[in-house]
Amino acid sequence: MSKLEELINELCPDGVEYVPLGEALKNNNASESVSKKDYKEVGNIPIIDQSQAYIAAYTDKESAIPPILPCIIFGDHTRIVKYADQKFAQGDSGTKVFVPTSKAAETKYVYYAFCHLIIPSRGYNRHWSIVKDTKIPLPPLPVQREIVRILDNFTELTAELTAELTARKKQYEYYRGLLINFDGHPDTKVKWIKLGEIAEFRYGYTDIAKESGDLRFIRITDIDENGKLKQSDYKYIELTNDSKSYLLQKGDLLMARTGATYGKTMFYEENTPAVYASFLIRIRFESKIVLPKYYWHVAQSNLYWDQANKLVSKAGQPQFNANALKNVIIPIPSLEQQERIVSILDRFDTLCNDLTSGLPAEIEARRKQYEYYRDKLLTFREAKA
Repeated sequence: MSKLEELINELCPDGVEYVPLGEALKNNNASESVSKKDYKEVGNIPIIDQSQAYIAAYTDKESAIPPILPCIIFGDHTRIVKYADQKFAQGDSGTKVFVPTSKAAETKYVYYAFCHLIIPSRGYNRHWSIVKDTKIPLPPLPVQREIVRILDNFTELTAELTAELTARKKQYEYYRGLLINFDGHPDTKVKWIKLGEIAEFRYGYTDIAKESGDLRFIRITDIDENGKLKQSDYKYIELTNDSKSYLLQKGDLLMARTGATYGKTMFYEENTPAVYASFLIRIRFESKIVLPKYYWHVAQSNLYWDQANKLVSKAGQPQFNANALKNVIIPIPSLEQQERIVSILDRFDTLCNDLTSGLPAEIEARRKQYEYYRDKLLTFREAKA
């Protein structure tokens, strides 16, 4: 029997009291909050608000510091719940700060119970008016503390993995720059060539994406932040004589030519046939000159993006069409060197970005494990009145 089970059997064998969140918590707002227009990149006090990021910005405004720590932060519009045990400034409107109303509740325990709640969205309307009536279990303090200890172990492990991922991404970026930027490289065989001289560009196919059809229809929104094909929200089209000529081959490259994601490049690794949409440009190389995967790594580098950001037309909607893309200059080492670079950078990419085997996969597994145990640990039989 675990320590938690022993405590429950000893202290609350007949169930626990359930208390409305509005009765378990009281306001702990600062005398003033920091308006978003006054957020700074540098300051002595971190700002915590209702946004997704834990720290939104910085300030020096002492009057925005809530009086009691630790405390719970709730985004009245966003439903984001945060916990703070170190000095911070209260962010823009919609950021609510709470502490328990009595010593019968541990702040960290109430935070975990708050996170356990399923809060229906009301859009950008306020949520506390409905959340405050939602009940949470309030077991004896020793039980609360043991639950906090268990859940803290999970969150600390996830934090360690996240820190490791951040470090590995910085390392990946460093080695990508080192391997791809050949300025001053002693190897005289490296040539710098415009893409227009060695690549073939073709704009995509125009059609209406459907829920079913013969082929997957790859759109600009199907490229994720890491330059990979998303494995969700599939859309389809019918195979026709027109669409046949837009079929992708394994090893093709697709680049977003417009909008906020202009320049983002994807390497098509699938064996299944697909057609690409009109806001994408297909890139193909002469195989004896450039390995497609080598170019994909180049297209993730600062070397590429520094040029893309200068060549893009930003009059209205950003446009990075074939006439601009053809002027991007890339280093072309020997095929053997390209293979070596791809081998090294692929290992970094798998470690940093692979959702099935890399650090992101391990972090996601730990997150699911945490949520499972949180939900299990915070489910009690309600004591009869």
